[in-house]
Amino acid sequence: MKASIRMKVALGCDHAGFVLKDAIAAYLARKGHEVLDEGTDSDASCDWPDFGERVAGRVASGEAERGIAICGTGIGMSMTANKLPGVRAALCNDLYTARYSRLHNDANVLALGARIVGPGLAEEIVRTWMDTPFEGGRHSRRLDKLTEIERRHGGARA
Repeated sequence: MKASIRMKVALGCDHAGFVLKDAIAAYLARKGHEVLDEGTDSDASCDWPDFGERVAGRVASGEAERGIAICGTGIGMSMTANKLPGVRAALCNDLYTARYSRLHNDANVLALGARIVGPGLAEEIVRTWMDTPFEGGRHSRRLDKLTEIERRHGGARA
């Protein structure tokens, strides 16, 4: 796997992901990435859609090359992020899905479950996800179909 290039990474979480978000932010900074912190800034109860939309919005607009969104399970963040056109969010709580979400699906948002993975595994997932390139080839054709589905339905919606 080739070393990751420097990127802008939008990073956000709800209250359940607050501690893990800070650990991931520190890891990304050590690797030379620019972190765009989209909150939250405490473990006080909050609503995950607000922060998932912020992360995905930065990626959808091109302000960030990648995004990482963290909640208790990662499910809510992945559901939210995938509402925005052009966002391909993948919930990855293991190394295999992290690798293949990039290799085959060109995922641009990583969703993590802070109540599912600990900080050590989360760092390895992020490393794998950030360092894995998109393979292209036959997978590009499939992503084109995904883009066409979004176009036909007026973008991602409920």
